[in-house]
Amino acid sequence: MIRVTYLSHSGFLVELEQAYLLFDYYKGELPEIKAGKPFFVFVSHAHYDHFRKDIFKLREYIPEIYYILSNDVDAPKREDTVLAGPNEEHIIGSLKVRTLRSTDEGVAFLAECGDCTVYHAGDLNWWHWEEEGKAYNTMMRRNYQYEINKLHGVKIDVAFVPVDPRLGEQYFWGLDCFMKRTDTQAVFPMHFWDNYGIFDRIVLEKSAEEYVDKIYRITKEGQTFELEKREEKSFADSVKEMMD
Repeated sequence: MIRVTYLSHSGFLVELEQAYLLFDYYKGELPEIKAGKPFFVFVSHAHYDHFRKDIFKLREYIPEIYYILSNDVDAPKREDTVLAGPNEEHIIGSLKVRTLRSTDEGVAFLAECGDCTVYHAGDLNWWHWEEEGKAYNTMMRRNYQYEINKLHGVKIDVAFVPVDPRLGEQYFWGLDCFMKRTDTQAVFPMHFWDNYGIFDRIVLEKSAEEYVDKIYRITKEGQTFELEKREEKSFADSVKEMMD
């Protein structure tokens, strides 16, 4: 079982059997934290809507805590803290984390813990701004697709991907590209600036028909979701299905 709590904006708490993963927490209320699990705090970049220094106060009541921060975050060097740049791999206790280069600031995270893989985009997105002109938007498209292609062949259990309504009709391009180029079981749109109506738009997108059942609709801060881990079929089961 994977438990996901939406905190606000791009902030999520993921509870796995082995650990907690907290992403881009800058506002909202944390649920009750159970003792006995390591707690990993991720910050994708230093923008105000992804990072607040209060996260370091979690050390006061969570004994086994680790911070995996983009290297643009102003944080003191400590044994429990990793400052990560793009295209790095780190192993911290039971966690393995890879970073991708954001198309804005900082990094995106691919975190593996036990048999679960979680992707958090931060601000890695297809940022198509009409006012920027053709050259900029062509570069953005290429850079975004280049990063997402690095996830080819990775089985992702839970992903968090931006759908920013400020992009107008292009709000959906990053999510659509991500879902069509990755093997993702469940996706949570984020970074929608409290515009919950964005979910009504997404489900009507013709391009989303093939994966709409994988999209989780968020309706309020503090909302919790329980997801079943995907069942991997054995070789024998796969052969049996082909024969039936």
